[in-house]
Amino acid sequence: MAAKKKQTFEERLMQVEGLISEMESGALPLEDALKRYEEGMQALAALEKELQSAQQKLTVLRRAADGTDEEVPLEVEE
Repeated sequence: MAAKKKQTFEERLMQVEGLISEMESGALPLEDALKRYEEGMQALAALEKELQSAQQKLTVLRRAADGTDEEVPLEVEE
């Protein structure tokens, strides 16, 4: 059996968007909609964790007043 290719962040996000579209259509029975909801929430939690990890890795190089460069955490707008 061939190993599964790890999905990219974008592919997983598209998968979540597909789940949302399915649920919004109103065509799913309640039990199926609940299962999709649970799948979506788990996927979103994993995506959020990945985003937080990436955010921690990002740094901005800023020129200090004395002319030297320093690395500072990327400021996030909320």
